Amino acid sequence: MTLKHYKGSCHCGAVRYEVDLDLSRGTNRCNCTICTKARAWFTFVKPEQFRLLSGDDAQTEYQWTPPGRPGPFLHYRFCRTCGIRTFGSGDAEFMGGKFHFLSVASLDNIDPEELAAAPMRIVDGRHDNFDQAPTDTRLL
Repeated sequence: MTLKHYKGSCHCGAVRYEVDLDLSRGTNRCNCTICTKARAWFTFVKPEQFRLLSGDDAQTEYQWTPPGRPGPFLHYRFCRTCGIRTFGSGDAEFMGGKFHFLSVASLDNIDPEELAAAPMRIVDGRHDNFDQAPTDTRLL
């Protein structure tokens, strides 16, 4: 695993973070209801790879409880001023415990060629099939 240091932010700059990330591990798109509406493109990191530099007080949170789950599974953070969702967090056994997910679009110092070369997985989160792609991926 080759970690590279990146910085990220929201549109207005109130929220800033840094992350050590291995893009060769891939990025993700999902067809669940929230990812579809947000046109989400994200990647996952362990908590120790992520550092919020500023803007904790500039954010608000949306907690989502998927159908059939007893409580919130994901915690989405976004800037109160510009509305950009930069990162979120979750805790799931099938993900290896606690994790952060980062909006790939919020990375500031990434080379577009490097990003285009990163593998992308599409998962069928709408049906809790996180190890499979949905049958229709045209709108993802």
